[in-house]
Amino acid sequence: ALLSKKYAAEGCQLLVFPESFIPGYPRGFTFGATIGNRTDSGRELYARYHENSIVLAGKDLEFLERTARENNIYLVLGITEKEPTHGSLYCSMIYLSPTSGLLGVHRKIKPTGTERIVWAEGDASSLVTFDTPVGRLGGLICWENYMPMARISMYRKGVQLYIAPTADARPEWTASLQHIALEGRCFVLGCNQYFTRSMYPEAYLDLVQDDTENMCRGGSVIVSPLGKILQGPLWDQTGVLIASLNLDEVTQSKLDFDPNGHYTRDDLFEFIAKGQPETLKDNV
Repeated sequence: ALLSKKYAAEGCQLLVFPESFIPGYPRGFTFGATIGNRTDSGRELYARYHENSIVLAGKDLEFLERTARENNIYLVLGITEKEPTHGSLYCSMIYLSPTSGLLGVHRKIKPTGTERIVWAEGDASSLVTFDTPVGRLGGLICWENYMPMARISMYRKGVQLYIAPTADARPEWTASLQHIALEGRCFVLGCNQYFTRSMYPEAYLDLVQDDTENMCRGGSVIVSPLGKILQGPLWDQTGVLIASLNLDEVTQSKLDFDPNGHYTRDDLFEFIAKGQPETLKDNV
């Protein structure tokens, strides 16, 4: 809420937060799981992580919607989401409007590696896009962005502001986001946390004692529709990237390449995203 208030006061219309910003990306946690074995302590840790995850109803949602409304700002927030009817968790990205509240939710459709221990898969209903006064919003989380068909599902909806929260802090990730911007002819907002081992609560330090002090370098970046880096990458420090984006550049970039128009060749290729919802218009 404090970050939203601060940057809304500076004139920001859209604020993006990293992957699983609430309750936190569980980097270094094994949850006591190896192939064929689980531990009681790992189950207890999972229960604590579940307890601190977000229900998109009731008080949790009311607080987030109020934050967007009171600060007159669009929020895209990475969370670990839970449902009251079962014990599964999802790595989700939620879209909040200052007037309409929760617009929708993208659940990561394919968690990577050992993330699959704690996060279930989303389905095609998670491939959401939103038409808002600040632009057409959509995006994917972390290594979903390496899935060509998932990217195409965003391009087909004409996404202008492609949001890509991640936990990948490699320099190569920046190149991936530049490629997505060029391929999709859209602005790409890449967001990642910077954190060190010493930032962990004392109760969990023993879980990461063998890791390096700098556990995630960050690397947040903003890229233009022609692949130019506008802000960042922000390495090895906390901070916020701010940019003024001209959506006319999205149209200009499509003069010579349009992934959803004159460069599509629908006579040769057919694309179907089973169950993907239509773009939701936020009537403001």
